[in-house]
Amino acid sequence: MSAGPDLPDLVVPAAFVEQRAARCGEAGRAWAAAIPATVADVLARWRLRRDPLDLRVRFGDLAVTVPVLTGAGKRAVLRVAWRDGSAEAVIRALVAWGGRGVVALLDADADAGVLLLERLDPDRSLHVLPLQRASEVAGHLLRRLAIDPPAGLVTSAEVAAAAAGSFVERDSRLGGPVPGRILYAALHAAQAVCRPMQHRLVHADLHYGNVLAGAREPWLAIDPRPVAGDPELGVAELLWTRYADLDEPGDVLPLLVGIVRAGHLDQVRARDWALVRVVDYWLWGLENGLTIDPPRCARIATVLAGA
Repeated sequence: MSAGPDLPDLVVPAAFVEQRAARCGEAGRAWAAAIPATVADVLARWRLRRDPLDLRVRFGDLAVTVPVLTGAGKRAVLRVAWRDGSAEAVIRALVAWGGRGVVALLDADADAGVLLLERLDPDRSLHVLPLQRASEVAGHLLRRLAIDPPAGLVTSAEVAAAAAGSFVERDSRLGGPVPGRILYAALHAAQAVCRPMQHRLVHADLHYGNVLAGAREPWLAIDPRPVAGDPELGVAELLWTRYADLDEPGDVLPLLVGIVRAGHLDQVRARDWALVRVVDYWLWGLENGLTIDPPRCARIATVLAGA
C-alpha cells in the first residue's frame, strides 16, 4: 500500500504475520498479508491519511494499529483485527461506554474488522506506574466500566460454565499438571460464579498494558473483550500480568484486596473468579506452548486455592 508520495509503504511486522500463521495456518498468513490493502481501502473510504510524524505499525495478539489523521487533521488510530466474530460485540460495548473510562470509537467497519479510535499514548500504559498505584487505577476502571450491558454479549455465567465443563478433560489430556486440590477448588469456584450476582458490562481483558495514557482523561482502557455479568471476572489479569513485581507469592492476596477495594468489588467473588480464570489460563498456556505464564499461574492458583 502506498502511503503517499513522501511516505514509505505500510509494512505489516513480520513477527505479527508469523504469529497469525502459527495460530491460524495459511488463512492467518493470507489475512495478515492483506492488511495493507485493507488499510488502503479504509483510508480512501473514510478520507483518512497516515500520520507522517508516526509511521510505526504496532501489533498485539490479534490486531495491528496504524496511526492516522482525519480530514480535519485529528490524530486517530486504525485498529485492524483478526476476524474472529468479536468485532460487533466490541463495537456495541464501545458505543455503550461512550468514551467514559475507555478509548473513544470514531468509526467502525465490523465486516472488515476495522475500528477508527482516538489516539492515546502507546508508550505510556499502567506498566509505567508502581504496581500498587497501577492496580488501584485498574480496579477503579473495572467499577467505572460496569454499566448496563448491551444485548447479545457472552455472559459471565457462560464463561464459568465453559471453564467448569472443560477443566478435568483438559487437565487429563495434558497429563495432570494441576494438583487435585487446586483443580477441585477451581471447579468449586466455577460452580459458585455460574450464578452471577450482577449483570454489568465487563472489560474482560483489563490488564495493565490495556490501559493507556490519554489527553481527555489520564488513563483509558483499550482492547475490550466485553462480557455481561460480574465485574469481578476482570480481576484475574491484574494478578498475573505483573506477577514478577511481587516480592513473595503470598503478595497476590494483598494485591487482590487492593483491587477489590479500589473497584468496590466483592472479595470472595473476586477470589473465586480469579482462581477460575488463572487455572483456565494455566491450561491454555500449556496447550499453546507457553513457558513463562503456566508456572506463574501455578503459583498464583496455589495461593488462591488456599485463601
